[in-house]
Amino acid sequence: MTLSLTTLKRRTLLAASLAAAWPWAQAQTSPEAIASPLRQTADKFFRAAQMDAASLSPDGRRLAMRSMGAAGRMMLTVLTLEGMTPKVVYSSDAADVGNFVWVNNERLAFDLNDRETPQGKIDAAPGLFAVQHDGSEFKQLVERQRVWVRNGSDSLSLQPWNTFLLNGSAQRVGDEVLVVRPESYDSKSVGYIKLLRLNTRTGRSVEVDGPLHSVGWWADPQGELRVAQTQEAEKGALRWRNPATGQWQVLAEFNAFTEGGELAVRQIGADGKLFVTAQRGRDKQACWLLDPATGEWSAEPLAQSPQFDVDAEVIARRDKVLGLRFTIDAEVTQWLDAEMQTLQKQIDKVLPRTVNRISVPWTGDAPWVLIEAFADIQPTQYFLFNRETRKFSRLGGERPDINAKAMAEMEMVRIKARDGLELPAWLTLPPGAAGMKNLPMVVLVHGGPFVRGPAWRWDAEVQFLAARGFAVLQPQFRGSKGFGAAHHQAGWRQWGKAMQTDLADAAAWAIAQGIADPKRIAIAGGSYGGYAALMGLVRDPALFRCAVAWVGVTDLDMLHSVSWDDVSDAYKKHGMPKLLGDRVKDAAELKANSPLTHAASIKQPVLLAYGSADQRVPLVHGEAFSKALKASSELEYVVYADEGHGWRVPANQIDFWNRVAGFLDRQLAP
Repeated sequence: MTLSLTTLKRRTLLAASLAAAWPWAQAQTSPEAIASPLRQTADKFFRAAQMDAASLSPDGRRLAMRSMGAAGRMMLTVLTLEGMTPKVVYSSDAADVGNFVWVNNERLAFDLNDRETPQGKIDAAPGLFAVQHDGSEFKQLVERQRVWVRNGSDSLSLQPWNTFLLNGSAQRVGDEVLVVRPESYDSKSVGYIKLLRLNTRTGRSVEVDGPLHSVGWWADPQGELRVAQTQEAEKGALRWRNPATGQWQVLAEFNAFTEGGELAVRQIGADGKLFVTAQRGRDKQACWLLDPATGEWSAEPLAQSPQFDVDAEVIARRDKVLGLRFTIDAEVTQWLDAEMQTLQKQIDKVLPRTVNRISVPWTGDAPWVLIEAFADIQPTQYFLFNRETRKFSRLGGERPDINAKAMAEMEMVRIKARDGLELPAWLTLPPGAAGMKNLPMVVLVHGGPFVRGPAWRWDAEVQFLAARGFAVLQPQFRGSKGFGAAHHQAGWRQWGKAMQTDLADAAAWAIAQGIADPKRIAIAGGSYGGYAALMGLVRDPALFRCAVAWVGVTDLDMLHSVSWDDVSDAYKKHGMPKLLGDRVKDAAELKANSPLTHAASIKQPVLLAYGSADQRVPLVHGEAFSKALKASSELEYVVYADEGHGWRVPANQIDFWNRVAGFLDRQLAP
């Protein structure tokens, strides 16, 4: 089946519905109005979520929700849907509820985290706990204290701290969940990993037999392990256990660092067939059906797109697959079930301006449907819909304080790079700025770099910059995933080269369209985006007036030489030479494409930020670059104590983005 929903159609429909409902969307705003009154501070955009997860029980009679409690911590609440009676089943003043799953219709399992503590100060593991839907029979299953040596009494009561919930692991019957336990770990890579069935009432575990070196697992609807992914150094493989013989057979072998997208399992159907993401010699990934017993593929993809990779999540009930959910420009659900198609149309008619992700019970005939509604201007809101009474009930929202009418819309544009490659890019204009010319612009570069970039949904960083009066352009430069193999592989070994010129070409496009003021363009980003922001000042000093770079790479050789980072030796040996360049053979090229090499020549102002406990891009990157830059450029340099690769502490996040706003106001002033 070919996907029929296009970006243009979606954007046209959304724009029309917004204009009809909200006349302000068509109003014109003067440059002066954008330049001064919209100076909102970061605390409005970077507040903690009030509710960020919900899940129906398998029989659809109850709903579990993760939301903020009175103490400012995320708690776990169960709502009994008949009567709509809520019960807080876990809350704490010292920790936040993290992942949670329904073990069965009566019982939940969950772990904990700490959203307010910086990475360098975290001294507890997630642990694992279980509780009944009414708050009774609470039991700790896994210890949180990180100790390797344990006494005998401890080993009889709790599983060791390095035991982690495997997301989506509950089979929704019985009292067991699947957990994983890395048996060796050197802070960079994991050795042997045990897969275990853990009883949430007794606390006892049993190891599940699987192939050595397994790093991924898929069970069939009956709970039997059928597929495993293994990895030894760069050698990855998908293995299937033949139910007739009990033997493991190899389905596919690949380089885990560069060929992981060739074949990926997403679900095992009730008939034993596999729903997989695969290319099969095509440029774009698609969703296929594969019979592992015969090797036979579906004649055509179950879902595909001419412009985007399709990597689908499978939506299923116990007895059948209902549909496929995936992201192209925005999230799309392609229902294979006629009743679900009708239900989606009913809900979309009531909520026409949002993507409406719907979930139905795993089994049984309960009438309740969970709806997660979101858009580019709307953080996620949660609703219940009763199919019998056809009534909606609002449960809560991720950010109920956000006024959607005051937010900025995202639009996907297509830009030609200098070598003819098409570059998708997200363009966000300040509210009320449609049709205006020569706006100050921020070219915002995603990290990774070999990952899928942003999609059509609310983003605090983008919305904050837009509210401050800046147009925001997010180019999906070559190397970005989601746009086909050719687009992705065109970025290999192109750090500082074609990946960099893509960003300059995107900025030049915005100037040619009259959107951006050629004298007021900043380049910004974190991690790889921070690297690209600094290289933007090196490669295109006349184009970019200033740069904001946080947790950014400044020296490409340091990615190899810094021994205290968290990048595995296997990736450095087998992944980096293909994706970045060989440290020995390409040493001169890596040096030439490092911001540190050119720091003394940079004249434009720079805002530079790092976390002192960052193990992905250690602080030495920032220390070396700031010292080299001080003599030549205006530099604002900030180090957040104990933060890692990004800001966990809300106060630090707010402080950083207020610094960004002040910096851009000064540097991009008319």
